[in-house]
Amino acid sequence: MLRLPAVPAPRRRADRWTGSPRALDAVAALGAFGLMLLDVPGLAREDNSLTGVTASLALAAGAATLLLRRRLPWVPYLVALALMGWLHELTMIQFALYSLGRFRGRRAAVAATALYMGVAYAFFQTPGRPLHGYTLSGFLSVVVPIGVLAAGVGVAAYRQDLVRALETERREAAARQAVQEERISVGRDVHDLVGRELTVLAVRAEVLAARARGGTHQQDFEELADTARRAHLMLNETIVRRADRDPATSGLDGLAALVRESGRMGGSVELAVAEEAKALSPLRQTAVHRVVRECLTNAAKHAPGLPVTVTIALEGTDLRIGVRNPLPDAPPERVPVSTGTGLLSMEERVTSMGGTLTTGPEAGEYVVRATLPAGLSR
Repeated sequence: MLRLPAVPAPRRRADRWTGSPRALDAVAALGAFGLMLLDVPGLAREDNSLTGVTASLALAAGAATLLLRRRLPWVPYLVALALMGWLHELTMIQFALYSLGRFRGRRAAVAATALYMGVAYAFFQTPGRPLHGYTLSGFLSVVVPIGVLAAGVGVAAYRQDLVRALETERREAAARQAVQEERISVGRDVHDLVGRELTVLAVRAEVLAARARGGTHQQDFEELADTARRAHLMLNETIVRRADRDPATSGLDGLAALVRESGRMGGSVELAVAEEAKALSPLRQTAVHRVVRECLTNAAKHAPGLPVTVTIALEGTDLRIGVRNPLPDAPPERVPVSTGTGLLSMEERVTSMGGTLTTGPEAGEYVVRATLPAGLSR
């Protein structure tokens, strides 16, 4: 077997560090310091209190504040203003304005650029300062491009970061949605296929227990039937419920909340739920909840204020859901906002569970009927 050569631990740490934000900040600080070193001879001549060494130390201390440019970008900015007023150094302000635009956005960059130009103009108007000998146009041609370009590049980078973050979030959301849909599909398959086999096993064990009544194996068959029923219950409570989890969805208990919500929107809802329906599995209760929720939403959109009747009943081995509301005399004044996928999604959910869905107007009403296997032993 071919083995790739192992990368030494120090090299791995070096690779991680060179790609880290700290390394980029250090490079920025060193780059600013290197550019400012080019001005040291002139700074020492203009300020008699500084020598080449002391000027270098002062600039190094200022450049070191760029290590804080991510968490505290205003610190290198204020230091840059101080260096501009003291040593007439404009290099540091470019890095500081870029950092503000890059890590604090457009508003901070605009405010910092305006303050920078105001401070620079005050220095320009101060007699005895080196900039005082410039013409106003010459002064503006130096100061304004430095600030505007540095801040503008920083803001552009900031927006690019936002775009990348949104794209990453969108991809993660799509991946989570795909996983959730797969879980729902698996949950339905497990419930419909494995659940059915467990039901058959329980019924078969009960039949064998009845045949062996009074015999030595009657208790064994009864325990087998109880075990199969418990396994079916655990299946409903774990795999199915977790696979079809939706914070905004509940079972039959959540229908009352839907009715109250419709009432707040101005439409009355008459709800009739058969007592036997409470024995439905969590998966089927979720299907009922979503069908009713979609129907009430459509009624509020297309027939606002009109009463809605909801019936949920069991007929033999079938679960029947019926929702009806009167058709409005005229369409709503405002065109309802609709994606057009609600009915398709509802039909997909019902048919995936072996049921049928019919929708349409009947005798002055809009009627939705859904029929699917109840999955109950009758």
